[in-house]
Amino acid sequence: MERRTDKQTSVFRSLDWWTIGIYLALLTFGWISVCGATYTYGETDIFSLSTNSGKQILWIGTSIVLGAVLLLLDDRLYDRYAFVIYILLVALLFATIFNPYSTKGSHSWLVLGPVKLQPAEFAKFATALAAAKFMGGYEFDIHRWKDFAIACAIVFVPMICIVGQRETGSALVYLSFFLMFYREGMTGSILFTGVAMVVYFVVGIKYEDIMLWQTPTAVGKFCVMLLVQTFTAGLLWVYLRDRQLVRHIMGYGLLATIAALLVSRFIVPFDIVWVQTAVIVVIIGILIYQWLERRMPQYLFIAAFAVGSVVFFNLADYVLNNVMQSHQRSRINVLLGLDEDLRGAGYNVHQSEIAIGSGGLRGKGFLNGTQTKLKYVPEQDTDFIFCTVGEEEGFIGSAAVLLLFLALILRLIRMAERQPFAFGRIYGYCVLSIFLFHLFINVGMVLGLTPVIGIPLPFFSYGGSSLWGFTLLLFIFLRIDASRNMIRQ
Repeated sequence: MERRTDKQTSVFRSLDWWTIGIYLALLTFGWISVCGATYTYGETDIFSLSTNSGKQILWIGTSIVLGAVLLLLDDRLYDRYAFVIYILLVALLFATIFNPYSTKGSHSWLVLGPVKLQPAEFAKFATALAAAKFMGGYEFDIHRWKDFAIACAIVFVPMICIVGQRETGSALVYLSFFLMFYREGMTGSILFTGVAMVVYFVVGIKYEDIMLWQTPTAVGKFCVMLLVQTFTAGLLWVYLRDRQLVRHIMGYGLLATIAALLVSRFIVPFDIVWVQTAVIVVIIGILIYQWLERRMPQYLFIAAFAVGSVVFFNLADYVLNNVMQSHQRSRINVLLGLDEDLRGAGYNVHQSEIAIGSGGLRGKGFLNGTQTKLKYVPEQDTDFIFCTVGEEEGFIGSAAVLLLFLALILRLIRMAERQPFAFGRIYGYCVLSIFLFHLFINVGMVLGLTPVIGIPLPFFSYGGSSLWGFTLLLFIFLRIDASRNMIRQ
């Protein structure tokens, strides 16, 4: 039985038109940017289908039609067939791994006549639907390890398939789902663990070739081991308030480290990291003993954090130096400031920064950018399209675009929080997390603040797959939100 309130008179009356207006504004700015990025001197028709700007109009038109169709469908279809859509997309992702067609070493594209599609872009909305369907069930409890493991598996399965297609950048987008997990009650220690791993990697790699105080100890490894001790003590303080154990860990650990440093400096040179490792092993042993004695699982979890920290850092160091390809290592070195390589791995970012800086406050004007017209910036109409905004529209135009994205993010938060059912709220936060990840990473890599992993800027980057993918994400949520006043019994 279904009963509708007076507010639910029609789907279109209940739509969030502010979000649709922001969507159309972003499409408009995006097309202008594609024109600026692909225009060459002497062209007379930017609307011709022989140009990328003309093709983008076609993609925009089909995206708007796609959005309208999604709004006309019954919102219950997205809930009912969530797992079916997910299974079909995962199967397509897996099949694409064996696709003989290759683009820049990636097997992530399907060629259908004159059209090329990237299934990874469509798998995002399918994964979001499946996660919302599973987590929205009445019996789901994110604090039960079995439920949480299944939810993680829903995210990791398409991620693994995309890695198999050699599209690491697109695969990393799926890590954004952990923001949704956090909103739904995931313990903050998991997010903290992720941040800690990033800190270990950056500090350890950046300072691995610098020796500590004339001893055979790398500053990077020394600092990472010190951070592991500090973070472990911090977790004990936050989750258990065990002041005595915290004092012992930090006090005796620092004393042992300082003593080893003095011995290595003035008596027998040796790698202090071995002593630090021994200290961490003792700390882990104490934590396990406390767990056995007090039967408090927090001690075991913190011990697992310490073990995982040491294993992760050593594994990451091995992968960086022995598994990653040379161009991947070069990108990381450039990001960490270890190597400029302005003609190699750092070329894209350097040229992008020049283009953005040359735009100044007001920009050079539509189709008047010099860096973009002379094609100095590779991938300037896809992954690096934000540099076109900076050059032609300047700081004011760039700020306006970012404000539009901020408005979209705030509307998504508002829409997600007003959902009467868990399915709609969870899907909404999936959409929010994906958009936020794309925006942060894409703009960050153009400015040289984040790694160059090759992901598009929503509604701006040239191409139909990403535009359709983002439209699917957004308009399915708009349709679910339009039925928020429906009472189902």
